[in-house]
Amino acid sequence: MELKLIDDKGQSTASVTASDELFGREYNEALVHQLVTAFMANARMGTRSQKTRAEVSHTTHKPWRQKGTGRARSGMSSSPLWRGGGRTFPNRPDENFTQKVNKKMYRAGMASILSELARLGRLTVVEGFTVETPKTKVLTQKIKAMGLENVLIVTDDLDENLYLSSRNLPNVLVLEAHQADPVNLVQFSNVVLTRNAVKKFEEMFA
Repeated sequence: MELKLIDDKGQSTASVTASDELFGREYNEALVHQLVTAFMANARMGTRSQKTRAEVSHTTHKPWRQKGTGRARSGMSSSPLWRGGGRTFPNRPDENFTQKVNKKMYRAGMASILSELARLGRLTVVEGFTVETPKTKVLTQKIKAMGLENVLIVTDDLDENLYLSSRNLPNVLVLEAHQADPVNLVQFSNVVLTRNAVKKFEEMFA
């Protein structure tokens, strides 16, 4: 599999030979959907809570007598059927949203995403990606000169200047190869990998 190598001006200078197993795999939409859903679910926290019928403020007095009123029988105002009553299956802070993903599925899903990015022309490779000073303006100009926008930059070793320059840019994210996840790979329009990041991916997923 050949990946396009570009320079600082976005011009294609050569190609990089990459693993067919990682960048030439057939796209598996169902697997990618499962992977992204599981990743987002695993990031959820139990930040909501509702009361059961035992926890709501209520009286134990029977609202009306059992028979003779013509209405349905009722025991307490804390019933889930009543307005202000407790919930039958309330949300809890300790609720567990995690979904299990096997290592083999994760590797196959990441390979499927990277292969589809390469197939659609959304993935490019650079020799290295650094900036001389930690200034947002410098990084913005460099990305614009390369003809990119809404970009995920993946490096093998995070450059501090690059990281500091990218923090205030909402459509730019800089990650090390081991930090890359399926959600970020899918949501950005363009993905830029350094040559060493490609090798790192091959070590982890191929």
